[in-house]
Amino acid sequence: MALEQERVEETGTEEGTFQRKMKSRHLVMLSLGGVIGTGLFLSSGYTINQAGPLGTILAYLVGAVIVYLVMLCLGELSVHMPVTGAFHAYAAKFIGPGTGYMVAWMYWLTWTVALGSEFTAAGLLMQRWFPDTSVWMWSGVFALLVFLLNAFSVRFFAEAEFWFSGIKVAIILLFIILGGAAVFGVIPMREAGASAPLFSNFTSDGGLFPNGILPIFMAMLSVNFAFSGTELIGIAAGESVDPDKTIPRAIKATVGRLIIFFVGTIFVLSALIPWRDAGVIESPFVIVFDRIGIPYAADIMNFVIITALLSAANSGLYASSRMLWSLSKEKMLPSLFSRLTSSGIPLNAMIISMVGGGLSLLSSVVAPDTIYIFLVSVSGFAVVVVWMGIAASQFMFRRQFVREGHQLSELKYRTPLYPIVPIAAFVLCLASCIGIAFDPNQSLAFYCGIAFMVLCYVAYYIQNRRGKKAI
Repeated sequence: MALEQERVEETGTEEGTFQRKMKSRHLVMLSLGGVIGTGLFLSSGYTINQAGPLGTILAYLVGAVIVYLVMLCLGELSVHMPVTGAFHAYAAKFIGPGTGYMVAWMYWLTWTVALGSEFTAAGLLMQRWFPDTSVWMWSGVFALLVFLLNAFSVRFFAEAEFWFSGIKVAIILLFIILGGAAVFGVIPMREAGASAPLFSNFTSDGGLFPNGILPIFMAMLSVNFAFSGTELIGIAAGESVDPDKTIPRAIKATVGRLIIFFVGTIFVLSALIPWRDAGVIESPFVIVFDRIGIPYAADIMNFVIITALLSAANSGLYASSRMLWSLSKEKMLPSLFSRLTSSGIPLNAMIISMVGGGLSLLSSVVAPDTIYIFLVSVSGFAVVVVWMGIAASQFMFRRQFVREGHQLSELKYRTPLYPIVPIAAFVLCLASCIGIAFDPNQSLAFYCGIAFMVLCYVAYYIQNRRGKKAI
């Protein structure tokens, strides 16, 4: 079938249809909502502790470059073929059906595990106010809340996510302003009197790279986890208004804001928190506001971060349920997962995705801080594999497009500097995956991720063989 005939306007079942309700501002905030979560607010402390102050800044800069390259590839694919839950459809068509199946499940794993990490992180932060309560109890309450938020219409979900994400963006800007003022002495640090830290954290206690260069590479996966969510623009393409215009606009706005928010935030955190003091038990944002000494600022920030984590989980449940719906539409899962409510909600797929997240968060009963890093690593590995699939799909798509006799001018959005961009994106993502194999805290996630990939391929070929025999 010719490529130009594959554009999808609306998809559904006898029970309902996906509705094109999302505008550019919704897509931007959906993507930011998925990104600005536990990866920035909590696991950034782990990255600072491992890679040191300058190493962390470099890691996030490299992460921003990787995300930008992947998004350039995604833009061409999603504008030409705007379908809901699109990643595996691209990989299946341009790489192979087995790879498409694997990419779909890896992306589902990304978010269903991320749900567990978001709920676990929110539970950890609640212990600031309720130290005698259990993390898993709060995790369960938050899981129920997020499920209910997703169970309404797409328009309600998108509008709610728009405002939740707006609050997060405003808080991050406020943090950069106040934290920057503390760095340069405009606001005195409570523990340091009236003297400004300036850049002392970059020169003392081991200097810029206290643990050497290697931890930068080992920390890249947690950095990539922090950036995961940008690709939600592609997931929502089938539910966006006028995707030819809204998707490129959303990609440009999202990546630009992420670079400002993440790099600016990490610079302030690295300047104000000694690397030995950073970790995942308490948010580095809360630590900074505690040390600045603004009354109740740390408690307010803790509350805002919890709402931000729930917002990210909200986006994650949206993404994972749409991926199951997409697999079902391709006859790779039972048809019950592709059924939509009258409001266009894949409720069955949402329930299963929440069950996966629930299994992840139950592990918080054992050792919340240790399990949290494992969940981050698994989710980060899975999303990087998906990014590799996006880059490879764009590379193969462009070759096929030209081979069929089309002109590049027919593409309404083109990935620049082809084939350099998809190749660079693929190689950098691969390096990020390999890096965690050398980190004792994350190596188990590497091997579990590889095993899950192999299991996906095996499951696909067994299922495919049974299908052929049935015919």
